[in-house]
Amino acid sequence: QVQLVESGGGLVQAGGSLRLSCVASGSIFSINGMGWYRQAPGKQRELVAHITSGSSTNYKDSVKGRFTISRDNAKNTVYLQMNSLKPEDTAVYFCNADVMSLVPRRNLEVWGQGTLVTVSS
Repeated sequence: QVQLVESGGGLVQAGGSLRLSCVASGSIFSINGMGWYRQAPGKQRELVAHITSGSSTNYKDSVKGRFTISRDNAKNTVYLQMNSLKPEDTAVYFCNADVMSLVPRRNLEVWGQGTLVTVSS
């Protein structure tokens, strides 16, 4: 079993900042890519940012220059620093990871439960 637990969501005014964290725990051999997705009310879930095991990153166009994804492999943790937040960033943010479990040895795609980010205008 592998679990992802997000934290750091909340209510912030437009122009403000938040930092999301996601910790992976359980029977983990290695973690490959990790990412942050979001889902706004009435919309489909979309990729916000992704980081590989080698720390290569890619971002949704609308967050480039405002959001930064990073990871601490020793802590099995991925972060999303969100600056200059806009009301349209309001959504539930989900952590995702491509994990090789320890026992049994197999690839898993794991999702967190989500954390709500609300940006007021």
